[in-house]
Amino acid sequence: MRKLIAKLAFPFAAFASAAAMMLCTSAAHAFELGIVAFQMSSETHARVANAAAAEAKAKGWNVTLLNSEGSLPKHAEQLDTLINRKVDAIVVAMGKPVEADAQLQSAKEHGIPVIGVMSGASPHMLFDVESNEYTVGADAALYLLGQLGYRGNIITARFENNAGTRIRGKVLDVVLSENTAVKELAKFSMARTQSWRDDVRNGMRALLMQNQGKFQGIWASFDGQAYVIDDLLQQAGMKKGDITLVSIDGGPETYRRIADPQSLITATVMIPFEDMGKRAVDSLDAIVVKKQSKDSITTGPYLFANAVLVDKNNVQNYLKP
Repeated sequence: MRKLIAKLAFPFAAFASAAAMMLCTSAAHAFELGIVAFQMSSETHARVANAAAAEAKAKGWNVTLLNSEGSLPKHAEQLDTLINRKVDAIVVAMGKPVEADAQLQSAKEHGIPVIGVMSGASPHMLFDVESNEYTVGADAALYLLGQLGYRGNIITARFENNAGTRIRGKVLDVVLSENTAVKELAKFSMARTQSWRDDVRNGMRALLMQNQGKFQGIWASFDGQAYVIDDLLQQAGMKKGDITLVSIDGGPETYRRIADPQSLITATVMIPFEDMGKRAVDSLDAIVVKKQSKDSITTGPYLFANAVLVDKNNVQNYLKP
């Protein structure tokens, strides 16, 4: 009887041992995802990176989330770190593919797939998840001019050192060139700096004072600039409806201000940043883990996500209860 029990116990013990080894192997080889956000102090960068991290963790992946703090050398260094660690894939939020070309090429040579979000195209990345900046720029520009009746003067707050915001500004210039009854009185160009809010505050305060009473609209290249401008206008005693202030990006704070009777922000073009972060991770899951072809996700260098214009007419749909 004892021999029979021993014989029966042996295969069970062997099975249990094998199962334990499989579990250990599975744990040891959990998918490793690196996420690099260029500047987490920027709300949009943080929204993309945090959404990507949450989606990856929900899949049981290990996540390394890095913040380049707006520094190009640190951005390159962090990409090098992830490549040297041999992570399974990388997501780059608002990255700099031209400046980090060597790192992205190295990732490709090491067999590490990279997907960008609002970063721009690179031959070394699978693709970039983004909204069509040309469409976004046109929506914002045409809305602003429509509110002015295609006549009047505007002031603009620009950011030339980011591809997306630069494209938005160029589209605005095209629209203005075809609608000459609207004049750009003055423009402010934001520097790439960690203290960009102070830069916007100081630069726009000067323009607003110099052109007081001469403008009917303000165009801001992204919502963060619009918040600073809105605060300056309110401090100057201006009320909602005195001018039209339009920007781009979308988010809880923007929607709150659009609905706030004290705020002068009129509209934004909402870019679905959280959804784009999730789509980057889901795409890596499909391509790297499930071995689907890249072309089954998108056939070009971009995977586009639709943007939506939000103003007083639909802002309630975006306000959290």
